[in-house]
Amino acid sequence: MKNKKMTHSFQRLRRVFLALPLLLASLTVWLPLWWMAMGALTPLDELTATLGPALMGREGYALWPLLPSWPTLSPLVELLLDTPEFFAMFWNTCVLVLPQVLGQLLVGIPAAWALSRLRFRGQGALKTLYLVLMLLPFQVTMVSAYLAADRLGLLDTVWAVILPGIFGAFPVFIMTKGFDVVPAALLEAASLDGAGPLGTLVRIGVPLGMPGVLSAAVLGFLEAWNAIEQPMAFLQTKALWPLSLYLPQIAAQRLGLAMSASLVMLAPAALIFRFGQQYLTLGIQSSGLKE
Repeated sequence: MKNKKMTHSFQRLRRVFLALPLLLASLTVWLPLWWMAMGALTPLDELTATLGPALMGREGYALWPLLPSWPTLSPLVELLLDTPEFFAMFWNTCVLVLPQVLGQLLVGIPAAWALSRLRFRGQGALKTLYLVLMLLPFQVTMVSAYLAADRLGLLDTVWAVILPGIFGAFPVFIMTKGFDVVPAALLEAASLDGAGPLGTLVRIGVPLGMPGVLSAAVLGFLEAWNAIEQPMAFLQTKALWPLSLYLPQIAAQRLGLAMSASLVMLAPAALIFRFGQQYLTLGIQSSGLKE
């Protein structure tokens, strides 16, 4: 009996020691989000007093309290009612993001199915090329993409950002892994029943590979929503800027407005990730399955 109690105590102590690093790691993620949410509810004079030494060059030490002394909704009201440029750039963000995600699915699904299930000469080299393109950061391809957009007359238009996003390699790679788990026996049975390549893709490939498709859609949305380098490089007219370029333009004297704008911009990405997290998990699991 004594040995059982000692074993139980040791297991509890072991769980505590394992939970502490995870708790600290989670705090590093949640504390900035908490401070941003509280900053949107903090009056301007309190923000100036606490963050002024860090953001406004004032004397003293910056201090960010966990809770505001007098919560207020005035920064959020000012953002939603008295800041029309915020809504204009929110719409610009939707114009840039939604066609990218839709285009990635329309272009990526057939390409991923071909790489996963069709057999043709040079398939291995094409997969390697996709992998190399996926690993290249935007900074490497920025000059060539800029010159191509300029030559095509797309510079300073939304298509200069949308088209490179549509033909990205990462969504194809994710969906290819999702299509790899489709049983070959099922495809052979569909072929014997007279289903053509397009019918097999629509009726069998897409439903069974849906975790990979939705994973690519979620990741594509998050990447496009938070993109900074692409709009900064291709969009010169401020009226076309998305929210990711609008937030840095808010002056330090409007800290409450900046916190509220950051919170509103975070909301769609957080919701998409919240409801798409299960599909991301299924996509990761399916990529490790073997037939």
